[in-house]
Formats: sequence, C-alpha cells, structure tokens
Amino acid sequence: MDYGFFRVAAAVPRVRIADVDFNSDAIINLIDKAEEGQASLVVFPELSVTGYTCLDLFGQSLLLTASEEAVKKIAVHTRGKHVTVVVGAPVRYRGRLYNCAVVIRNGGIKGIVPKIYLPTYAEFDEGRWFASGSDFLAPSNTRVGRFVDDGKNYYRDGFDSVTKYCGQRCNLSPNLLFSIGRTTFGIEICEDFWTPVPPSSFLAPSGAQVIVNISASNEVAGKHRKRREFVINQSGRTVSGYVYCSAGYGESTMDTVYGGSAIICEDGEPLAENERFKMEESITFADIDIEKLGVHRQKKNSFRGMAPDGTSACEYSNLYCRFELGDPAPTDFSKCLYRPVEPHPFLPEGDPIEEAEACREILSIQSTGLAARMEHIGCKKAVLGISGGLDSTLALIVTAMAFDKLGLDRSGIIGITMPGLGTTVRTKSNATDLMEALGVTSKEISVVPAVELHFKDIGHDPTVMDSTYENAQARERTQILMDIANQENGLVVGTGDLSELALGWCTYNGDHMSMYGVNASVPKTLIKHLVRWAAGNVFTAPSLSGGRSAAEILIDIVETPISPELMPADSKGEIKQKTEDLIGPYELHDFFIYNLMLHGYSPSKIYFLACHAFSKGRSLSGVEGYDAETILKWLKKFYWRFFSQQFKRSCMPDGPKISPVSFSPRGDFRMPSDAKVQLWISELEKLN
Repeated sequence: MDYGFFRVAAAVPRVRIADVDFNSDAIINLIDKAEEGQASLVVFPELSVTGYTCLDLFGQSLLLTASEEAVKKIAVHTRGKHVTVVVGAPVRYRGRLYNCAVVIRNGGIKGIVPKIYLPTYAEFDEGRWFASGSDFLAPSNTRVGRFVDDGKNYYRDGFDSVTKYCGQRCNLSPNLLFSIGRTTFGIEICEDFWTPVPPSSFLAPSGAQVIVNISASNEVAGKHRKRREFVINQSGRTVSGYVYCSAGYGESTMDTVYGGSAIICEDGEPLAENERFKMEESITFADIDIEKLGVHRQKKNSFRGMAPDGTSACEYSNLYCRFELGDPAPTDFSKCLYRPVEPHPFLPEGDPIEEAEACREILSIQSTGLAARMEHIGCKKAVLGISGGLDSTLALIVTAMAFDKLGLDRSGIIGITMPGLGTTVRTKSNATDLMEALGVTSKEISVVPAVELHFKDIGHDPTVMDSTYENAQARERTQILMDIANQENGLVVGTGDLSELALGWCTYNGDHMSMYGVNASVPKTLIKHLVRWAAGNVFTAPSLSGGRSAAEILIDIVETPISPELMPADSKGEIKQKTEDLIGPYELHDFFIYNLMLHGYSPSKIYFLACHAFSKGRSLSGVEGYDAETILKWLKKFYWRFFSQQFKRSCMPDGPKISPVSFSPRGDFRMPSDAKVQLWISELEKLN
C-alpha cells in the first residue's frame, strides 16, 4: 500500500569535465541505486552529463554530439526499470543551444525542458553559450497541436516545439508536465528558481505536486543558508514537494567550488538533505506525501489564484502539456519510510532557542487574547477553578501574564479550590501553594455538601459511582465559579484543552463551559511541555516564604497523573481515577488529532504512521513505545469519541487559536453533531 507517498531521490554524481563516458557511467550507477531503493523519480544536477563548468567547450560540436550519445546510453539503460530519470544536458535546436533537463523513462525520451533565466552576472556567464527557454513561450507555440504516438514516444505535435533527440521525437518546452501514476511533476532549472516569480509558481497551480530543480549552484560563504531557505519557502508557497539537486565534486575549481547540495522539502518543511562537499557520489531519498499536498491545496481556496498577467491559474494551466509516464515504482513503504514522522507534532522541540521562542509566543498569544477580552468588557477580575492539575495550572499562568500586561494587581485573580469526592492531598496542596507563590487570591469551597444534598434531591444513591456521580461534581464546580464571577464582576477563565474537546472528555455545561477558554486550542502534550518550560524559564525565583518555589510546584504538577478526581482516592490517599487508563495515552490522541484535522488522513494511514512514530523509545509517557495492537485499540476509541462528542464542540466558548488545529465552530471546524462514524471504524476493522 502506498499510503499516498511518492518516493524521490536526488543523486549527486562525481563528474569529470567534458568526460561524458565517465559521467554517464556515474549517472547509470546512481540510477541503479535509485531503482534498488524503489524510487519513482531520480533527479541529477544541471548539465551533469557534460559537467556544468565546460565553459567555451560548449561551443565544440564534438562535445555536444557525445553528450547526446551519452544521454542515449542512459536512456537505453533505463529499459525495464520503474524509475523516471531527470538529467541535465546541453541540447541543440535550430542552430541554438539550450541548457536542458531531459526526462527519461523506460528507454524513452519523454520531454526536454530548457532553462529560461540565464545568469550573466558575477561568476556566471551562461548567456555566452546558451539561449533562453523563453524562445518557446511565444503565443504561436501554445494551445495548439495534437498528441501523436509513434510507437516509441508520446508527444504533442505542434505544441511548443517538437525535436528529434537521441533518435526519438519529443517536445522541447518549459511548459511540460509529467505524470507518474497519481503524481505530476514540473521542472525549473537553477537560476529559474532565484527569480522574483519562478516557473514553479505556475507549474504548481497547473497541476505539478512535485517541483524538480536541477542546479549548479556554487558555494560562497553563507549562500547555502539562503539557498536552503529558498527551497523550503518555495515548497511552502507552491504547496508542493521540492526536489533540489546541485552539482558536486569534479566540477572545475578554477574560480568556484561546488558542494553538491541535495535538499528535498514538502510544503515548507525539509524532509531530507545530504552532506555537502563529499568527494564521492551521494544519493538522498525521501517519501513525499502527495495525498497530504492534495488536501492542503484543496483547503486553500487561494492556491489557484491569478497569474501576474491577470490570467487565472485555471486558464494558464491550458498552456501546459501533460505526459503520462506510467505507474510509480512498486515501493514497500512499510519496510522503509524516508521521511520524518514526528510522534509529538504539537511540541516545539528542536533548537533550544527556537523552542524557547515558540513557548514564549504561545503564552503571549494566550495572555494577549485574555487581556484583550478583559479590557474590552471593562473587567478587572478573573475567576478560575484551580485543581492542581495541568490545565488549570496553565490557565493560571496565562491569567497572571494577562494581568501583568494590563497592569493589574494579581490579587484580582480569584483562584478557587473546590475539593470533591476524589480530591487528593497532593493536588490540593499544589493548587494552594501555587496560588500563594503567584500572589493571587485563594479561596476554598468544598463541593461535597452541595453534591450530597443534590444526590438526595434527585434521589441518586451516592454508592453508585456512575456518570451522574461524576458530572454532578463538575457542574457544581462550574456553578460556583459562575456565581462568584457575578459577585465579583469578574470573568470565568476556562481551563479545558484541545485534547479533551476532541475526545469529549468534559462534562457538558460543567467544566465544558466558561466565559473565555484560554486553553481551547492547546493539546494536552503541549500543556505539559509549556508548564515544564515555564518552571525552568519563567518562575525561577526562590520562594520568599521559605516554602516550595513556584518552579518546584510546577514540576510536581507535571509529574502528577492526569485525573478529573471525581472518584474517591485509593486506600493510600492517592489518585485512583487516571484518565489515560480510561481513554488512552494523550500523546497518541494528540498524534491522531493532528493528522486527522490538519492532513485529512484516513484511519489506516494514521495507524501506519503511528506505528512508525511510536516505535521503541519514542514515548513521553515513560514507556518504551506502543505495539500495533495498543495503537489500534486507542485509535478506535478515538474515532468513536470524536464523532459522538461533536455536540460539545458545537457550542464551546470563545478562546484564542494557538495551534494549527482549532475546534472553534465559528472559525475553524464545522461538523454535524450527528455524523456517523461507521465508515472510519469499518476501515480500522479491516486492520485487525
């Protein structure tokens, strides 16, 4: 099963200047490696058949004839192979020479794409030897012609320019698209990509999910960083996979050095890179998610916008000629997957500086949202239920930051602990100690007397610990918060998070409700990360009273088992009702949420990726990982709960969007509350 992936390879051969036999053999060797690696497409550098730095030798007819023969040898070698090859070679046409990308598949020359923008500045002087591919963009070369199948190749007669190359007739034009199964790719060459409006800006809206760039970009101090950013950014702007492959060792070092850079990106994220400045050949594989790109393009209604001349992208796409090259390689992605699969996609892990900036930014978004809401309604007090758990802790941190922004005294924050029938000493002490450390007003109101009276009023047996037993406590707590907010002219700050909303793990009109939900777009794994980060970076001062510092309290809260504490504690007074024992690990659910909501993946694909992501040693929960059976169990639970609990998300309070995923029914997510889950569960049942 391909799961919507398309395997590509960027191959950097070791070359010799003008030694086409050596170069073609090196290319053939790497084609074999690409085929062995089950790649559907392999890309080589610009003018890799001759070497980019031949200079005035490009004026030698002997070299050009030998280059064509070398391409023919490469084409013959591809017979019977699944991999499609893109190589760089000089191509003559009507007395002019073009710097071209030649597309080869199963012995056939499927098309030739000439370079449009020829640099003639600094160390470059391509205009001295080559003509521009813009020669083929005149109106007379577009929107005409018919397809011809001559038994060897399939080309469009009269569309752009038809040439005979390596003994085969094919199209020569920048306006060519090539399809391999469900994947279409287009080509731009080196300098094309550095221009204000690269060809890929038209190729992508016209159907190319993958952009190929064959390049010969020399190395100058600091240039690689900029080049890498360009590749990443262009893949993001075009919502595409981008395969960049540049000339390497063996090019002339008379005035310049070529590092052999290979970069493969997808929608603004790097998938794979090679090591530059290697003296030997290299090949870099990556699996591009074509299905994900399709979903993202479908969601972005601005993707198929307007061309610079005012032509709509749909109209402009008529300029392009598409060639079907056959099926992709029969790749077994289950045995080897050449792409990172992040088990904790919501977490800002990586570079410590970037991680710190991400955490500050998230807390700033939350606190600014709350501050703006309070200022708008003229409110100077906030009311929170503080349980000693993760969610209320983050909400308290955010509220304190909002008060600081507004210049309000933190005593205007009224934190209320509301011990219930399952409250433990650990969580209660953490709640009260944290409020003291942050300088907020602390109150304690037990819900037990009111709940016991309520049980009597409705005739509920308190020994029956069912949903009524639990939800009565949650609703009583919410009533207390709302009524005190009325007394104090304050605003109830919600503590519920994104993960709980996805699973419906909240009491309707209980902890489900607030006046502003600061955590509504923050998943549980990110909350744990933010609280831990705040302990080490924000609340670092020692306690003035001699007790525990805020940092110590926060770390203990992070390490406390997640629980609503609605059931009595065990015989040792410790938490007995552990949420993750009941509904599954939050790190799995957050992985499911991210991939379902952001990428629209099917259940089987999410299952496949989860099995890959949560292999041994990749868990946050202190376990070594999760086996396939465990992942499938909780994935089924996730779908059942996600579909059945939509009614809670349909009427959720306001709250700021933090992560790429939001369930706000006003801005992000509109799902019918009575949608059926059977289609999704049926697919999972087939995996048993």
